[in-house]
Amino acid sequence: MTVQQYFEKINKRFQSGISTEHSYRSDLQLLLESLCTEADVTNEPIRIACGAPDYILTRQGNSNFPIGYIEAKDLTEGLNLDLIEQSEQLVRYRNSLNNLILTDYIRFRFYLNKDRVTDISIAKISNGKLIPLSENWPAFETLIRDFSKYTGITIRSALKLAEMMASKARVMQQVLQTALESDEISQDNSSLKDQLYAFKNILIHDIKPDEFADIYAQTIAYGLFAARLHDPSIDTFSRQEAAELIPKSNPFLKKLFGYIAGVEIDDRIVWIVDALAEVFRAADVSSILKNFGKATKMEDPLIHFYETFLAAYNPKLRKSRGVWYTPEPVVNFIVRSVDEILKKEFGLSMGLADSSKIKIKRKHVTKATADKRSKIKDIELEEEVHKVQILDPATGTGTFLAEVIRLIYSRFEDQKGIWSQYAEEHLIPRIHGFELLMASYAMAHLKLDLLLKETGYKASQKEKRLRIYLTNSLEEAHPDTKTLFASWLSQEATEANTLKRETPVMVVIGNPPYSVSSSNKGEWIENLVSDYKKGLKEKNINPLSDDYIKFIRYAQYFIQKNGQGIVAMITNNSFVDGVIHRQMRKSLVEAFDKIYIWDLHGNSKKKEVAIDGLKDENVFDIQQGVSINVFIKKAHSTEETKLYQKDILGSRKSKYQSLINTSIYDTKWNELEIVEPYYFFTKKDFSESNEYEKGFKINQLFPIYTTGIKSHRDDFVTAFSKRELESRLLKYFDSSISDGELMSTYNLKDTGSWKLSTSRSGKFDESLMLPFYYRPFDTRYIYYSSQIVERPRIEVLKNFLSINNLGLILPKQNTENIGALVSESLPGHKSYAAYDINSVFPLYINNDNELKFGPSVEPNLNQKIVSQIAGITGLKFHVLKDLFAKGGEGFITPIDILDYIYAVLYHPQYKRKYNEFLKIDYPRIPYPKNSTAFQRLSLLGSKLRLSHLLHSKNSESNISYPISGSNRVEKIRFEKFNGEVGKIFINKTQYFENISNKIWEMYVGGYMPAQKWLKDRKDRVLNYEEVIHYQGIINTLMETSKLVDELDLLEIS
Repeated sequence: MTVQQYFEKINKRFQSGISTEHSYRSDLQLLLESLCTEADVTNEPIRIACGAPDYILTRQGNSNFPIGYIEAKDLTEGLNLDLIEQSEQLVRYRNSLNNLILTDYIRFRFYLNKDRVTDISIAKISNGKLIPLSENWPAFETLIRDFSKYTGITIRSALKLAEMMASKARVMQQVLQTALESDEISQDNSSLKDQLYAFKNILIHDIKPDEFADIYAQTIAYGLFAARLHDPSIDTFSRQEAAELIPKSNPFLKKLFGYIAGVEIDDRIVWIVDALAEVFRAADVSSILKNFGKATKMEDPLIHFYETFLAAYNPKLRKSRGVWYTPEPVVNFIVRSVDEILKKEFGLSMGLADSSKIKIKRKHVTKATADKRSKIKDIELEEEVHKVQILDPATGTGTFLAEVIRLIYSRFEDQKGIWSQYAEEHLIPRIHGFELLMASYAMAHLKLDLLLKETGYKASQKEKRLRIYLTNSLEEAHPDTKTLFASWLSQEATEANTLKRETPVMVVIGNPPYSVSSSNKGEWIENLVSDYKKGLKEKNINPLSDDYIKFIRYAQYFIQKNGQGIVAMITNNSFVDGVIHRQMRKSLVEAFDKIYIWDLHGNSKKKEVAIDGLKDENVFDIQQGVSINVFIKKAHSTEETKLYQKDILGSRKSKYQSLINTSIYDTKWNELEIVEPYYFFTKKDFSESNEYEKGFKINQLFPIYTTGIKSHRDDFVTAFSKRELESRLLKYFDSSISDGELMSTYNLKDTGSWKLSTSRSGKFDESLMLPFYYRPFDTRYIYYSSQIVERPRIEVLKNFLSINNLGLILPKQNTENIGALVSESLPGHKSYAAYDINSVFPLYINNDNELKFGPSVEPNLNQKIVSQIAGITGLKFHVLKDLFAKGGEGFITPIDILDYIYAVLYHPQYKRKYNEFLKIDYPRIPYPKNSTAFQRLSLLGSKLRLSHLLHSKNSESNISYPISGSNRVEKIRFEKFNGEVGKIFINKTQYFENISNKIWEMYVGGYMPAQKWLKDRKDRVLNYEEVIHYQGIINTLMETSKLVDELDLLEIS
């Protein structure tokens, strides 16, 4: 077909007026086949439906080698190719497909490596008619022929390879997801769907199609990467070749690629797999990785390359899955420690390299005989296995197991003649790993396989599989899957289950994931973790369901089952002193003989500093502090458990240096006394216990209290203004707007106790829009209805609706910045403390069922405690008509008592003296010494209270906002101009001035209000009232600082 003939065909269809985008497809395919004589042109509707471009050009006779891609849009007058070029689909194609054409069948845009290089038109539409541009036809033919002769690029950079891998993998994920979702809708059975169901049954029971597509795409990407790394031939590479190159040490991945390379592969994904294989064909991966290692000066370039890939593929994925590469100094310290403990505590002179064996009984399955007289049955046989079995239950990319191999190999550097035999007989059989994510699993296999080859290991006969299994560690070893699945995945699960059930694991190491919202809720692990929850009376014990805690319990289970051994892990450090973790610590004390806690701190919310005054940093790029925990259990030990602890604060670099230069037995440990009932694993000073216990508890003084409102959807049910909230809620009650649209627009999600679809009855009620104390000095509006707010705490908080009231807000355990706040409106559960749940104590209670102001209002105060305060001070207690009036000559009122408490909670001496107690339970307040002490503290407390309610008028304030502008909050920053005094910029030109750095960085509870209030309004335009309000916040912070200094001059008891 010539261009002339092509034009005549599409012109005829166009003039008919009934043509569609699909009408022209065969015409363009014929033209391409005529011009591109060295390529095959494929136009598969089934592929297109799952996200493939309309046309794929491959090398003639070899569909494994893609050349270029063409995306076609309908030929219509007024079609804007510029808009299409910027669409999500085209951006995705341009980022992932190196040689691409966008066309509407008459206009052709050519893209090479993301960029548009040229465009040409062979016709144009004018007054509803196609006008030929024949002068462009020769150039068009040349461009199309050149397009079909594209030979690809040569990739030499690790960054470029990672980016191209990631872009192709992203497209593959979307193609896989679309294919799976279409199978669900049509109820078609496909190989992909079967594999998804296999994963659901054996690995991840709640996996969704998009999640499966994601891990599957990553696995294919890294499987091809692994294959290319083992490829001795640089010039050729394909998915078929990859299947041959995957090492036999990873049978699961080899079987998976047997499917990918075979004729059974789903035709909807084959094109993108081939496109990814083409990327690797253009790269000498082995050489790139070596150069990358030199450039980054990292011992483990493979993992750093994986992180580079993840950052390009999906940066959010790394965070959501807790994919954090454990730093080499941490891994090295943990592995060295285990080695030294095995030598010293267990008398194994070779440490981790020990090759001694023990006898165990193991179940074996006998086969049925041919005549079926003998059935399948389990029998127990005695078997010899290695004593030092090592398990990393959250292997990730194999960092810890690789370090074990390195350390053991260091003992054989002058014994290389026996290394291969040792590795095959005494190393590979006793190193085990479990991993749930396929991509990480593939990486771990690749890393260990390469490392063993680097050491000179050569398999004597059949290459042994590495004992890293694709499995969920936290699931019990279920009975052998004899009939569950006759597939490669089932076999992987069966082998992992044998290890879980029968292997006498002596060492458990690693860095388990941290996730409070754990999805690992199987009956077996929940039963194990229930040991850590026995006898707890707290309402919220959800922190004990964190994945890292489940992994510690899992490791404890293995060592207790074995009767002796070591657990050595780096984890979230919240368990070392968390009050709710006391039963966990008790269980660990009862299970182990020695406990070592190397507390690396690093919790960014605590704002800790090192001895030299420098900022404390985390060894990971995370907010939560961490610790290295070593638990040792010796066989038949009767000694009391010993607890050793060490605090390490400072820069990340200094922490790394400490780990590199120290061993577990060189460390100057603090030997701690194990004290009931909390069993703290950190230093605590309770020397003032007797005096502290003399005070009264806040929750005893205020008998009626609750936690703050928890909506589970703050961004939807709260707003800065009534107007904004109303417009949102009107859509919620509008039945013409679908649930899906609401969920998508406002990121709403169903929970266990709330479903959008069943909650939308009724009408909008303006009276339910109420002031809401959301964050320090930040009152917003909330739609206060149990219809949409899941935990409204109405039984207690109704006392803020019927009367003018005041609530004292503070957490039960104050792990952040000790103090409190007061609110006149409904409080949120994070209104004071950012980390801990906040409780609210109303000053008054209305006992009138009709919620009317009247004589039924009474103080929410324990009369016994009030009488004791009155007795000590010699002042009578009165409730005045003005509920918030201060006392006078010879008497005190409820607000006086609240003000006294408020002053004590902010008193520096009180916070220093009772710091450890305040982390455990609701604060105890010392009774006043006498009338004078009470009144002085109450007066300062009153000033603090009024200031925090923004009722205090500071006429001396010189906080100005001098520059006119948009008032839009854009980039927030603090700049010093005169010593400590500076300006708070909200955009390039506008600022608040005459503010000290101390106020800018000042904490109230868990927040820095001078920063938090502005950050929450980023991209908003401040109105007059908001500017004045922010100046009021700054004044309040300044006044708070001044009043706290005054408090420090007074004694508290």
